[in-house]
Amino acid sequence: MLDVVAEKAHDEARQGEAFAPFAEDPNQYKKKFFIESYGCAMNFADSEIVASILNNDGFGATRNCEEADLIFLNTCSIREKAEQTVRKRLTEFRKLKQAKPGMLVGVLGCMAERLKAKLLEEEKLVDIVVGPDAYRSLPALIEEADGGQKAVNVLLSRDETYADISPIRLNSNGVMAFVSIMRGCNNMCSFCVVPFTRGRERSRDAASIVAECRDLFERGYKEVTLLGQNVDSYYYTADISSNKVVTFADLLEMVALISPDLRVRFSSSHPKDITEDVLQMMAKHENICKCIHLPIQSGSNRVLQLMNRTYTREWYKAKVDRIREVMPDCAITADIIAGFCTETEEDHQDTIEIMEYCKYDFAYMFYYSERPGTLAARRYEDDIPEDIKKRRLAEIVAVQRRLSEGANAADVGKIFKILIEGDSKRSDKDWMGRNTQSKVVVVPKGEGQHKPGDYVIVKVVESTGGTLIGQIIESLKIES
Repeated sequence: MLDVVAEKAHDEARQGEAFAPFAEDPNQYKKKFFIESYGCAMNFADSEIVASILNNDGFGATRNCEEADLIFLNTCSIREKAEQTVRKRLTEFRKLKQAKPGMLVGVLGCMAERLKAKLLEEEKLVDIVVGPDAYRSLPALIEEADGGQKAVNVLLSRDETYADISPIRLNSNGVMAFVSIMRGCNNMCSFCVVPFTRGRERSRDAASIVAECRDLFERGYKEVTLLGQNVDSYYYTADISSNKVVTFADLLEMVALISPDLRVRFSSSHPKDITEDVLQMMAKHENICKCIHLPIQSGSNRVLQLMNRTYTREWYKAKVDRIREVMPDCAITADIIAGFCTETEEDHQDTIEIMEYCKYDFAYMFYYSERPGTLAARRYEDDIPEDIKKRRLAEIVAVQRRLSEGANAADVGKIFKILIEGDSKRSDKDWMGRNTQSKVVVVPKGEGQHKPGDYVIVKVVESTGGTLIGQIIESLKIES
């Protein structure tokens, strides 16, 4: 139950979703593929790259896995539960495969890199295993698997960014899109498997990023989210001869200047890398959204050191203070881990205290799940009993629920510009959108004068723990 509570605030994407881009002519392709993605936004962006590669190789898409010739799961290794979910799904697909000879099943992403031998040989659940840096090799691997071979490529790259591949926007609402700006991670947080599954940091060509964002805006998209494991460390040498570099602050401005009507978001940030230049650039441009995801993980200096997070609670608090000095209206969100190795009750209370100090608008909350191959797995004993982990997580969730409710209640009576994304989940008589702080706002549709992609001015009249409820008081007619 606590897992459900802790994950309730997650994006729907984290629960796994099938994606299928559809050609104008459904008979254009002789073979069909089905992709189901799990985990972070980076995985979903990667699935859009994979879809483009498969289309070019003659595969069309389907939302129905039973009619697919090729099934891929794009996987996540961040927690044990995520891997268990994928294994269960692969078992279901194995039954489909038995009923349809010739069907191929493959695993992409982080779990593919980490568990290649087990998935291919021991459990015999898949035919193809492809790591995050090897998607260009998919056509050759599919051909190998068609010939009865077990096909695998999990080699990591120091330079692959897929900058020249135009992603196919999967199940897009036509309003928002993800744009990958870098891959990999150089932060060796002891609990995290990402550096081992996605390799070292490399930044994508800034010109290609801006071109992709401009193309999206010209096609009617109104919001882009710049993605990376640690976007603040983006650093691209634009001109080697003059040693001219593009920093993340520079990139933010380059994208923001495409149009004041294009909203710009980014995720995720490491506290140590979010610079004064980034804060000033966010404050300078109205269309750079005022929301920073600033993972704390733990409020205890001792635990932070064990996690290799490279900052202290005092330093982190000062960073939060500075964000609010520069942008008083900026939302701050976080990741929090309960029950890391050797965590004491005093350490746990330090986490509660820093939550109260920072007053997070929202948080992703988990209890610690040891991942094989990480520094923590090699160095420390996972010595906190699961019942204590769950109890501490429940306390963290309760604190965050109260903080979120308080932050939303404080917005009642305020006026925001929101971007309409589509129908509310609960009623097709209401629109839902987000304000600059990334808070969900639900408004009545009225007489149908609005549509997804429109900006409207809204007055908040009510709030819940996760949603603001408003009334439209003004429309913004924006020519895209």
